Amino acid sequence: MILEHWIGGRFTGGDSTRRAPVHQPATGEVRHEVLLAERSDVDTAVRVAAAAFRDWSQSSLSARTTILFRFRELINAHRTELAEIVSDEHGKVLSDAAGEVQRGLEVIEFACGIPQLLKGSFSDQASAGVDVFSYREPLGVVAGITPFNFPAMVPMWMHPIAIACGNTFVLKPSERDPSPAGFVARLWQRAGLPDGVFNVVHGDREAVDAILAHPGVAAVSFVGSTPVARHIHREASAAGKRVQALGGAKNHAVILPDADLDFAAEHLVASAFGSAGERCMAVSAAVAVGSAAAVVDLVAERAAKVRVGPGRDPASEMGPVITAAAKQRIEGLISMGERQGAAVAADGRRDTVPGYEGGFFVGPTVLDRVTTGMDVYREEIFGPVLSVIRAGDADEAINMINNNPYGNGTALFTSSGAAARRFQRGVHVGMIGINVPIPVPMAYYSFGGWKDSLFGQSPIYGPEGVAFYTRSKVITQRWPETAAASEASLHFPTAR
Repeated sequence: MILEHWIGGRFTGGDSTRRAPVHQPATGEVRHEVLLAERSDVDTAVRVAAAAFRDWSQSSLSARTTILFRFRELINAHRTELAEIVSDEHGKVLSDAAGEVQRGLEVIEFACGIPQLLKGSFSDQASAGVDVFSYREPLGVVAGITPFNFPAMVPMWMHPIAIACGNTFVLKPSERDPSPAGFVARLWQRAGLPDGVFNVVHGDREAVDAILAHPGVAAVSFVGSTPVARHIHREASAAGKRVQALGGAKNHAVILPDADLDFAAEHLVASAFGSAGERCMAVSAAVAVGSAAAVVDLVAERAAKVRVGPGRDPASEMGPVITAAAKQRIEGLISMGERQGAAVAADGRRDTVPGYEGGFFVGPTVLDRVTTGMDVYREEIFGPVLSVIRAGDADEAINMINNNPYGNGTALFTSSGAAARRFQRGVHVGMIGINVPIPVPMAYYSFGGWKDSLFGQSPIYGPEGVAFYTRSKVITQRWPETAAASEASLHFPTAR
């Protein structure tokens, strides 16, 4: 099967002549092929979206919310089917894929309240006979470039809000697991969204660079690695576009001696190894303070019991990583950590699953006595590897987090409110969990890190997402009763 683009309400091959394989990570077999867009395909999608924008941007808020509510109901009705598609192409277990769809649904539900979110302001009689008011307008054609690790959720962090605000959308999903994008496109159409408002262009860097350079694209949203986020921010900003580019992470979880270590160990295992560690909010560095180092044995014991297998197997708790290259890279970094002096407390290298020997499986791995100079600490591994670093006190742990170039998410395990308050005020990180290892905000907040985890000023979804996809107009108006009442003057206007 060849996966085509979705442009103007239909699947099309466009001008694409190149293809890429889409694997099923659990078996290693090629599941589909996906077309890779030429620049002309991106141009076609943008022109179609620009034409649709003329009517969609002028549609009533009531008409938009009617479609959004229908879309929400369709996603909810087909959530199991969508989760199965995600599981087959990404590899994550079905329960995890279902959770991904649920978090996407929450953003759609937030977007359903767009009439309230777009309300402007009015100041009566700001000056004698003069009123001032404001409202927000859509930008035009906006684009989303999304990663492989959440092929349903991350696009739904973008397009429901952008479309609710009156924009039209071009999505460039990951070519590693592209099928959810086409599935969602059909649901938008069934919900009554006019053709051309939501479009999907598959591709690689050529498609990305075409989006960044296209003069018809007003804004770009991106989630992915830091090097690519930096490239997208630089190129799109130079082209005059708005940009929100979310990059990589090295999320720390600090365990204080007063923490419930069994509770902490359970949640460290879940956050480090869920989705095979392929989450930008996964805990990849555990900082054990003082006697909390006893948590290492508890984590290693639990890591060895995690059931690794294909995503469709209800018994599986963790699936494979996305590609054979990812498996090789992750196992190479584990071996490098061992050579550099880390102690391997749980080893997931060369992990195989009976009947799925060709799958891209890496088992849960715990590396103890990691230092900040080791490759496993400095690099974003994006796999089921937890590095444990020892710290003498809480200040040392906080300094470690602040000295790291990433600032996406962090967590603290403690029973002390005072320690929690000191921690949350002291760390230079955008999202913080207190006894919550994966602090992904609800849809009515916004998602985004600091430092090398976010390029541009705007986090994604939530109130700041609405602001990103719109721009404000401020109107100052007077209705003089007579010509003489205008009192025109050459001096700068002031209120009186």
